[in-house]
Amino acid sequence: MKFLGERYLLTNEAAVKLYEAVKDLPIVDAHNHGDVKEIVQNKGWNDIWEVEAATDHYVWELMRRRGVPEDKITGDATNYEKWLALAQVFPKFAGNPTYEWVHLDLKRRFGIDEIISKETADSIWFKTKQILKDQKMKPQELLRQMNVEIMCTTDDPTSDLQYHKVAQQSIEGIKILPTWRPDKAFRIDKADWKQYLQKLSQVAKIDATTFNGFLDALKKTHDYFDQTGCVCSDHALLYPVLRSIPSQRAQEIFDKALNQNVSIEEFLDFQSYMFYVFAQMNYEKKWKMQLHIGALRDYRDKLFEKLGPDSGGDISAGYLDIATGMRDFFNTFDGKTEIVLYCLDTTYLSVMTTIARAFENVFLGAPWWFNDSPYGMQLQLQYIASVDLLSNMVGMVTDSRKLMSYGSRTEMFRRVLSSVVGEMVQRGQIPFKEAIELCVELSYTRPKEFFFGR
Repeated sequence: MKFLGERYLLTNEAAVKLYEAVKDLPIVDAHNHGDVKEIVQNKGWNDIWEVEAATDHYVWELMRRRGVPEDKITGDATNYEKWLALAQVFPKFAGNPTYEWVHLDLKRRFGIDEIISKETADSIWFKTKQILKDQKMKPQELLRQMNVEIMCTTDDPTSDLQYHKVAQQSIEGIKILPTWRPDKAFRIDKADWKQYLQKLSQVAKIDATTFNGFLDALKKTHDYFDQTGCVCSDHALLYPVLRSIPSQRAQEIFDKALNQNVSIEEFLDFQSYMFYVFAQMNYEKKWKMQLHIGALRDYRDKLFEKLGPDSGGDISAGYLDIATGMRDFFNTFDGKTEIVLYCLDTTYLSVMTTIARAFENVFLGAPWWFNDSPYGMQLQLQYIASVDLLSNMVGMVTDSRKLMSYGSRTEMFRRVLSSVVGEMVQRGQIPFKEAIELCVELSYTRPKEFFFGR
């Protein structure tokens, strides 16, 4: 089979027909890390390194795995030198989804079929550099080429959303919305938490260094995001321990954290209290609540100390007792706040799927991070179909840190979905008519109605 050919990831004839029905549908992306300023300014990029690797820690990690020195990843080397270093080791990325995503970007966006290697590095560098000068390669034009209809970025509550407002007023045909992500607000265990309170106070014009002021300030930002089109919150949750905590207990912990370190038990109690606050605010506004559970961030100390967060030193936390730790939370908001669970790896797949099966307001999101691959997608789709309802999954999100990959990540998902459902058709499990409806639903109508149909 030809590399990235017409039958890429399509394992049977039914899959080919199903993919034909979904491949050109608009992209509805409810979770990504898009740079709205970059989109609004519409300046574009100078070279292929900026496009594919300058902001992508997936690429950085794989380069480190092949022995590329940090100077040629995040250091002071020129972009050309970094690209040459990447191209030299890129053949060794084969089998990892990053290998496919980047080649898909080259093929679909640049029209380049060359395979990245030491031998092709210069050719690809100079070809893409010339192509990037064209107006059609600017961010807004690329979003239209990829048929992006709606996209939600990830934003701290203290963001002024200035560029979101400009985008909503000036960019036609693409809806760009913020997502409220208050991770820094409840992390009283972090050294910069008190600094964050100062910033929150300035933004909300409320003294957030008092417990009630802190809650009022967060509520004010929640209201502001809602007025700017926000439809969901997003939360990183390492320790899935959420239980009902009295307000007085939360206030005592808050006051203590202003002056001294808190224990892990105190942190978990405060985290629990805040997640109930977040979920209640979301319920009142009919927002969706997205939970990204189980990522142990900044695990590699040397990397974090040198480069800071989001530099490629994160891992899966392994076994976490989601079922016991979150039982009270799910039951408290049973039938109320709609909650989306993102599966980091297959360790959590069974418990998340069966929780969703038990609660009508809990849903599985797209395979996430270490699970975001043809293997992970196939396994998750098959498991949800056999245990819960595949039609209840809320569709694909790109989670991408680079605009160019919105299309390639979505294409990978739609091809795997078509293949999984196509195999069901081939085995006589479902009629072809229902198969088409299911693929169209999960590729487009389901995420659009779920996230944006309130």
